[in-house]
Amino acid sequence: MRKESERRIIETHDPAEISRLQACSLVDLAKSDDDDFVPALMARLGPVRAALDGHGGGLVVTESRVVKTPTGNSLTLILDLDGACVSCGAAPGTLQGIQDDLLIDPEVIEVRFNSGMLEWFDDLQREFVLKHGGVTFV
Repeated sequence: MRKESERRIIETHDPAEISRLQACSLVDLAKSDDDDFVPALMARLGPVRAALDGHGGGLVVTESRVVKTPTGNSLTLILDLDGACVSCGAAPGTLQGIQDDLLIDPEVIEVRFNSGMLEWFDDLQREFVLKHGGVTFV
């Protein structure tokens, strides 16, 4: 699955641009409100990015805060999704994939999601994502 997702990502995105974005400091981009901030977050996603791209979805940063930690500055994020991902039944897995991939970056210490997303789900999906989704909504 990873190889197929990497193939799809490379088909639709310039590998040099992905590398450039991955080399950017997320903290610096967030501090300066740079237009590359969301693309740099997307560049850090693994297989879940292929799913987002394939369904016309993407990340929306509801809030980003730079916090001081013993090792320097880090980010806490509150994210939302857009595009077709808003109504997708696979959104709980997508959210966990986004969280897991972004937490790999040493500058990201917390990823939470906008609680408004819970309105997209029917009662069963909402109960499932809250109980088993492995993500936090605020």
